Amino acid sequence: MKFPYGTADFKAIRSEGYYYADRTERIRALEEAGKQLLFLRPRRFGKTAWLTTLENYYDLARAGEFDALFGALAIGQHPTTRRNSYFVLRWDFSMVDASGNLAEIRQALHDHLNNRARNFFSCYRESLGQSQLSLRDDNGLVALESAVNAARAQGHDLYLLIDEYDNFANELMQGRRADYDALVSGEGLLKTVFKAVKFLASGAGIDRVFITGVSPVVLADISSGYNVSKDVSLDARFVDLCGFTEAEVAAVLDQLAAEQGRDSDNPGWSARMLETMRTWYNGYRFGYEPGPGLYNPTLALYFFDALATTGQPPREMLDSNLAMDRNRIDFVARQPHGAELIGAALDPEHPPLIASLVHRFGVEDMRRAPKDAPFLGSLLYFLGALTLKDHTPFGELVLGIPNLVIRKLYVEKLHDQLFPEYPERESLREAAKVFYTQGDLAPLIEVLEANHLRVFDNRDDRWSNELTVKTVFLVALFADIFYVMDSETAIERRHADLSLMVREEMRRFALLDHLLEFKYLSLHDIGQTGQALRTQSREELARLPLVAASLDAAEAQLAHYRRGLEQAYGERLRLHTHAVVAIGFERLLWRSTPGNVLRK
Repeated sequence: MKFPYGTADFKAIRSEGYYYADRTERIRALEEAGKQLLFLRPRRFGKTAWLTTLENYYDLARAGEFDALFGALAIGQHPTTRRNSYFVLRWDFSMVDASGNLAEIRQALHDHLNNRARNFFSCYRESLGQSQLSLRDDNGLVALESAVNAARAQGHDLYLLIDEYDNFANELMQGRRADYDALVSGEGLLKTVFKAVKFLASGAGIDRVFITGVSPVVLADISSGYNVSKDVSLDARFVDLCGFTEAEVAAVLDQLAAEQGRDSDNPGWSARMLETMRTWYNGYRFGYEPGPGLYNPTLALYFFDALATTGQPPREMLDSNLAMDRNRIDFVARQPHGAELIGAALDPEHPPLIASLVHRFGVEDMRRAPKDAPFLGSLLYFLGALTLKDHTPFGELVLGIPNLVIRKLYVEKLHDQLFPEYPERESLREAAKVFYTQGDLAPLIEVLEANHLRVFDNRDDRWSNELTVKTVFLVALFADIFYVMDSETAIERRHADLSLMVREEMRRFALLDHLLEFKYLSLHDIGQTGQALRTQSREELARLPLVAASLDAAEAQLAHYRRGLEQAYGERLRLHTHAVVAIGFERLLWRSTPGNVLRK
């Protein structure tokens, strides 16, 4: 099998024999949905590949290639009457450079519109007759009208495809709001561009418009210039338009197993690979009704490509091309109530709740962010950092982190906050290494007590619980190269607080599996001050009745979890369990049980 990792061109994918997940039957439904459509998905989620699918399907200059490209696909068996009937003009706003000053950004947008018109006239040279391109360096809309008029002169309307409509504006929104406002507000250039599209699409030569992007923020800010699009992002017919289903992922893994002869020398290989991919890449839901999750297509192809070329999963489960999404989480964290929302996202017992997704919110709305933060929760959803998990009994939407690769982005954000200095990071790294390989918690707890737990001293009561301590350990120990790390791991219908299970391909190294259970006792529970606690030895604290009882309770839970994991992993398991009790944010007590004690 060949995988189009890094390739978003439908024609190249089909003509060069790459794997393609067929969604072309949705073309008919899109035609019925409306003439000016908006489709939002997170970055690197297959939007451009779909846009080029539409480009090849509707382009009248590619009619001769229809059977080769679409004949074996769903739409090729039953095409619509509009196939190969349009001149197609495609814009891609990710190509507009947002790094310069305001005048340079405006010019970059004009340059892009002009360049795309030049390409349009070049591609359709034989079809446009005597029509000539009109250009003005300082007004790309002249080129747009020139293309529309040339198409109409030949008796055809134009299909306009706009990819990543919000890309360069989003870059400005996160750090240069004055420039952003100048481009989208009032008579800003971006609003003017979309006003022109709206006019030309009202019977003046543009018949259809399909727009992709990440969030509705920019469109809301230019709404008075372009208020005619229909958002189909949550339409039940298109929730899986982009992304892979689990059935598709499983079928690919089965084929790879057959090609590589995995079934004979490594029974269950494809099932283990599927479990790995499910943990790391699955879980996105883009409809209001709960249903099967989707796999991020870019990450899935990244994984498939590694399996096809090396026979092993990638060492880094997060593709570096998506690592920049952490900047989006940073942006939200800086907004009013944003940090609170980030914390709630990591709390599976109290996840973010919103009445509904907000579809038309702009920058000013985010500046006024209400206390319940529906705007920020919706923004994180559109960015792919949260997804729709469920409904409450009252009909509220339950948001959650979709998978482990996105959890990594949250953890890295908190890691920078908790461990900002190089010496602290180094001492933490060495202590974590001892824990991974020897199961000794002492060095790690020394580092955390000395430097980091007291960061939480001034947090409100919501943070004063075992979740706080669990979050600190999750951030301190997160090592996705070696471990599958999970919070609230489901084991026989119960949930362990924190698990570190060695990745299958890393079991050849001297790494232990770990399971941690946390208990929290407040200073009020113990009846002592922080100063008094700091003067006592761990042995003295461990003999306090409440501490001893909490350690006993945690150990009992861990013994139950151990039995479930031993059944699941068998002899591969090298499990150490750790009961941890926090007394306020002053002291940590623990008991560790090595893997060979309870297994005799």
